[in-house]
Amino acid sequence: MTKDRLAALQAAQSDDDDVGPDDVNVAVEGGFMDEFFSEVEEIREMIDKIQANVEEVKKKHSAILSAPQSDEKTKHELEDLMADIKKTANKVRGKLKHIEQNIEQEEHSNKSSADLRIRKTQHSTLSRKFVEVMTEYNRTQTDYRDRCKNRILRQLEITGRATTDDELEAMLEQDNPAVFTQGIIMETQQAKQTLADIEARHADIIKLETSIRELHDMFMDMAMLVESQGEMIDRIEYHVEHAVDYVQTATQDTKKALKYQSKARRDNQAKNMLHSCACAPSLCGYNTRAQRIIHTQCISFQLDYYIFKVIIVLNIFPLKL
Repeated sequence: MTKDRLAALQAAQSDDDDVGPDDVNVAVEGGFMDEFFSEVEEIREMIDKIQANVEEVKKKHSAILSAPQSDEKTKHELEDLMADIKKTANKVRGKLKHIEQNIEQEEHSNKSSADLRIRKTQHSTLSRKFVEVMTEYNRTQTDYRDRCKNRILRQLEITGRATTDDELEAMLEQDNPAVFTQGIIMETQQAKQTLADIEARHADIIKLETSIRELHDMFMDMAMLVESQGEMIDRIEYHVEHAVDYVQTATQDTKKALKYQSKARRDNQAKNMLHSCACAPSLCGYNTRAQRIIHTQCISFQLDYYIFKVIIVLNIFPLKL
């Protein structure tokens, strides 16, 4: 015997109806993507912090090179900035690596969703921005090294020791400042100060090279990642650019449609008015003068009514002259 399941189905439907939009929103807001975007914002802030520190490093470099004597306070501030950049960069690299691993796990499980595409896009954007900032930092360090090197060359020329570029590079590779004082007679205070400045610049270059080596592996790792993602980024930018073109075209088409719609509405009102006037009975059909006067007044009232409607339409949809 067939059981009547109508009551049970109605009860189940009633339970489903009790679930409102607020319940759905709670599930979404507490989902994984909210946590992901929070992490993205944190990474972006750290990259911005690195970028700001790089600008401060540039200022410290200029201050050190323009100072007549070695400024230990500025050098310590520079070292603190470089240490902070290194620490923050390692954090960013670790977080980007973690996101990359999660994406790879989902790809290996053959999952394909909008969430995954969003995470891949965000990861690629952050990685590219990170590499751009670190590239600028590396360029800043290299530029400072070259400026220090040129200053050492000038100082050596002042002391009377002619040195080629290759010879200076060989001297800089040695962690021994005494190589710059060999064969130089330090008879005056000025000569001693010049050699002290040379030694200070040499020490700066040694620290720079150490910093560059420490960041080299991280830099190359992230640069290779961004290069591998370059094609995907180009595709995203292509679609975004074309989406903008489509929106602009659609906007122009919409304006044209509204213009045609307004014109058609006014034409329709005019046709209705003319049609009503044309359909009015002829005055010749009325025998008496009184009938003709009464009918004339009716037609006049009818024309006034349609003229009033036309005025209302023109007020709502004014003609652009």
